[in-house]
Amino acid sequence: MSRILVAMSGGVDSSVAAALVAREGHEAVGVWMRLHDVADSYSEFKKSCCSLDAADDARRVAAQLGIPFYVMNLEREFDAGVLQPFLDAYLDGRTPSPCVDCNTYVKFGALLGRARHLYDCEAVATGHYARRVVGADGSARLARAVDTDKDQTYFLYGLRQDQLEHARFPLGELTKPEVRAIARELDLVTADKPESQEICFVPGGDYREALRERAGWQETPGPIIDGVGGERVGAHRGAAAYTVGQRQGLGVALGAPRYVSRIDPVTNTIQLGRREDLETHTFAVERATFVSGAAPSAADGSFRAEVRIRHRSAPIPATVWPATDDEPSRGGHWLVETDTPVWAAAPGQAAVFYDGDIVLGGGRISRPDVAVRPDGAALRASSPELRASA
Repeated sequence: MSRILVAMSGGVDSSVAAALVAREGHEAVGVWMRLHDVADSYSEFKKSCCSLDAADDARRVAAQLGIPFYVMNLEREFDAGVLQPFLDAYLDGRTPSPCVDCNTYVKFGALLGRARHLYDCEAVATGHYARRVVGADGSARLARAVDTDKDQTYFLYGLRQDQLEHARFPLGELTKPEVRAIARELDLVTADKPESQEICFVPGGDYREALRERAGWQETPGPIIDGVGGERVGAHRGAAAYTVGQRQGLGVALGAPRYVSRIDPVTNTIQLGRREDLETHTFAVERATFVSGAAPSAADGSFRAEVRIRHRSAPIPATVWPATDDEPSRGGHWLVETDTPVWAAAPGQAAVFYDGDIVLGGGRISRPDVAVRPDGAALRASSPELRASA
């Protein structure tokens, strides 16, 4: 049996993960990660997964299970890998995916490294709803959880083979009610603890407060442009305060619903569109990685997959093409053409590729409505501008 470090947040899922690791005969070591100081300053965060109350709950569960427990400070790693990219994304007009970064760079990056080198642990186990399966060739694959409603593989697509090899997901074969039942059977103090829904470092759930406190952002009014007619229809309080797809809080009345369709942080401009204007068959993806280490590939370099652009959105069949050299890129650049339209493909959002239950990989959306694929053939025209020129 192995020595396994369990990331314990103080919630029921990670508590049961620790219990299952111990039940299987492994030597479990519980660790609570201190990631930031938000809970020190905001009283409403005292019950969040990153508060000292949560650390106490994790410690109490470890005592119930009879396993050692430690607190590990990863504030520096969290700041560099999660918090700063989160702030930079909003200031740049993009929509961040902080849970992806936290899993990739903190839980299965910094934590895994310390687990192996400081605690002599073979693996890190978490309370994620996901499965790790080993193929006939010995390679590890990331698969969706049995409980599809709780599946969290969307946030884990960035794991590499060397990380997945040392990752364990004890809850992957269980449903949430089964997890609760195990916790009650063991009389764990977290058995009936409600789930944490907020982003753990965003006070009151308002990311704008984090921008003010940590990035010095100030509200700077700018124009709201109606993309349908092209005229100015109002003013906003600062481009970073909006996200693509947003409808509430725009302060305009145009006779029909409008949504944020584009954000230009350089000119501090917000553009609006109708719901159908935010539908697209095509978008570009950058910084893409693949769990196996390489993308699946047909003769022309493309591959078929189902793509998901939000955690709970339905997967959409698509063809994924490698980008040409002249495409602007931050590395790992691909073009995606979906069989049916997706809505509000926001720059910065994660786009994750699946083959059935298996996660192939994913990246971050860089821009929607790509017009030409690498072999020069036209992709589906989706935006009003592309439809007009088609």
